[in-house]
Amino acid sequence: MPKSYAIGHLQNVQVGADIIEYLNRIDDTMEPFGGRFLVHGMPHQVVEGEWPGDVIIIEFPDRASVEAWYRSDAYQAILPLRTDNADGRVIFIDGNDEDHRGPDVFEDLAV
Repeated sequence: MPKSYAIGHLQNVQVGADIIEYLNRIDDTMEPFGGRFLVHGMPHQVVEGEWPGDVIIIEFPDRASVEAWYRSDAYQAILPLRTDNADGRVIFIDGNDEDHRGPDVFEDLAV
């Protein structure tokens, strides 16, 4: 089963007490669901187009885990600390199997 990911694209983050509290508490909310940061706070280089803001990628063992984490009481308790202090978009997406190749996407398309 492929892993699943929560991917956030944040802009206009107002770093202050609320964001600091959010960052201090988020790891504890992910731990029961097997979540871990793959990309968080790293500098990026834009090579095509524009990319304002930051990317966060959190890996989970499967889709059920990422959805359960996001809906958990622990995460919902800190979520306003971020949403009230940053503009963002968040998606959940499953990863590919290890043997995935580029043309494999044709299997899901009516080509």
